[in-house]
Amino acid sequence: MRLKILSGLIFLICPFISISAQTSAQGNWLIYLGSQSFHKKWNWHNEIQYRNYNVLGDLEQLLLRTGIGYNLTENNNNILAGYAFIHTERYAFGTLPKIGSNEHRLYQQYIYRHTLKRIFIQHRYRFEQRFLTDDFKLRLRYFLAVNIPINHAVLSKDTWYLSAYNEVFIQPKSTAFDRDRIYGALGYVINKSVRLELGYMTQLLESPNKNRSQWHLLFFNNIPISKL
Repeated sequence: MRLKILSGLIFLICPFISISAQTSAQGNWLIYLGSQSFHKKWNWHNEIQYRNYNVLGDLEQLLLRTGIGYNLTENNNNILAGYAFIHTERYAFGTLPKIGSNEHRLYQQYIYRHTLKRIFIQHRYRFEQRFLTDDFKLRLRYFLAVNIPINHAVLSKDTWYLSAYNEVFIQPKSTAFDRDRIYGALGYVINKSVRLELGYMTQLLESPNKNRSQWHLLFFNNIPISKL
């Protein structure tokens, strides 16, 4: 019941937030992240991101990502290799029709997690090989995230928490900077495996006139509290 009420409130809020975004460079992302453990230290990562220019129905990008990971230690160190499919629809010169393109992506990553008093911290280093329609690109990404409990000392059931991250994208060419994502959110731990976040992200791109901001609704499934 608590999950239904919270989900309902978030979906009621989102349309009102995004209406004001229709006249600016803003959008809306719906994200599902899941992780299932199997055979002791091995885990399967699965992810869906549905990105829109406005509320819903104006697709910007659909991202499907999966991978197999291995825990080097019980909770703190994980290596993972995987594949992602990305379908993108861009407006040509700001008007219809949109131009669609597909990308196939291989990636490898390392995640390290630790705590500082009651602050949960995560570092992620990711290397991507991007197979575009008419090009091939390499990219490095560094992701730093923190989660801070509000009403409990730790991230346990029924805990509200603050979440923030910064992710920098680097490409091996003359203009090394690709983009930077800065994110802040309010989250709720439903139980040890499920949580929700509603947040706002600003994305700084190589071309300043393309900078964008998005509202995010994230649903996490089967990701243990130690891996928040």
